[in-house]
Amino acid sequence: METTSREELDKLLATMIDSAQGISDLLFVVGRRPQVEVYGHLESFGPDTPEAVLTNSRIESLAKTIMDSNPKLAEDLAKRGSCDCSYALPQSHRFRVNIYRQNGNHAMVLRKLASVIPTMESLKLAPVFREVIKEKTGLIFVTGGTGSGKTTTLAAMLNEINQTNPHHIVTLEDPIEFMHPHIKATFSQREMGRDFYTFPDGIRAALRQAPKVIMVGEIRDRETMEIALTAGETGHVVYSTMHTISAGQTINRILGIFTKDEEQQVRERLAGCLRYIVSQRLVPRVDNGRLLVTELMGSSLRTREAILLGESETRRLSDIIEAGVTSGWHSFEQSLLKAFEANYISEETAILYCVNKPTMRQRIDAAKKSGNTPQFAALKMREEEKPKPKPAPAPAPAPVPSMPSAVPKMPSMAGASSGIGLTPSPAPKLSPVPGTSSGTPPSAPKPATV
Repeated sequence: METTSREELDKLLATMIDSAQGISDLLFVVGRRPQVEVYGHLESFGPDTPEAVLTNSRIESLAKTIMDSNPKLAEDLAKRGSCDCSYALPQSHRFRVNIYRQNGNHAMVLRKLASVIPTMESLKLAPVFREVIKEKTGLIFVTGGTGSGKTTTLAAMLNEINQTNPHHIVTLEDPIEFMHPHIKATFSQREMGRDFYTFPDGIRAALRQAPKVIMVGEIRDRETMEIALTAGETGHVVYSTMHTISAGQTINRILGIFTKDEEQQVRERLAGCLRYIVSQRLVPRVDNGRLLVTELMGSSLRTREAILLGESETRRLSDIIEAGVTSGWHSFEQSLLKAFEANYISEETAILYCVNKPTMRQRIDAAKKSGNTPQFAALKMREEEKPKPKPAPAPAPAPVPSMPSAVPKMPSMAGASSGIGLTPSPAPKLSPVPGTSSGTPPSAPKPATV
């Protein structure tokens, strides 16, 4: 059997982490080269040679180095087929590790943990999250699929409490992902398998440790949910996560944990102590990153009525959430539409990650028609900037034919003295009178003498 030293393992993990930006997970599966997940897409690591392909003995030796002879981890792997633990590189990265068996072989996935505790500003969480952390009692759930950033969001909320309130905060984690320093609050961070062995036992013990805030890594079963409800009802605020994708599905999952006979009682307890449900997803951006989109539902008379009596045509949680926009509540459709209008995500992404696809399509079409998206506004601007064609010149008017005068023109009588340049007509010659010289006019006849 192969053996792997800690130095060799640390060098391998450090090289894989530094191979690209945006790496979230490291995968070791038999028959493949080591793989890294970059912005949600798997990429092989190392040279493409037969020697680089992982074998069962190679992965088993890496896993044993990580487990470090811990009997609890070895027992979980042997009996349950998987075990969870944490691993840290010296002065560098920390990982959440899941070692499991598949097809009779060993395999493992290492999730890279952020070395810096996130803040609400760095995650660009909505202002309503500052109202969420003001709650003093009840249950607050952060839900979403695997790898959607639930623990990161919880860490940012606890970090904000740490900056502002002198409380005792007890965390029950599997494993510890973020190491919170003591600032104003005092943290007691307990890891499953090392500091406690089951979540129900951990919550029971936490109730005797004078906490103001209890953070439960994940609620998976009826017993844990039962004790969490009790803690929320007895003056503590409990933060936890669930693998659900919306507020409505979270309510149904909680009710489904209990029997049908207990449903009405659980509805009454849940309506009384539920404060907020935050559901979230990481969606691909148009610039090759990932964007956090959320749905948030708080507690009001309408939400308590919907939980107590169940949803109906007139009591839909999705409608209640969208109607609470003045309180900062918002649905996935509202968050995705806002991101689409800001040109952070594509139309395809918005439709793919929404809950109600017909509604999402209608809103996107309306945004396009109104020009509320940068891409369509830019297109409209380019159309307006195009030079407009010059209008064709008007055709010249056709000449009007001159009409002949009905009255013949008369020659001018003024002659040369008129000053208009007309040549005078020659005077007609007179015939000579007999008895006179030619050209001499005849003299006037003399009057008769009386």
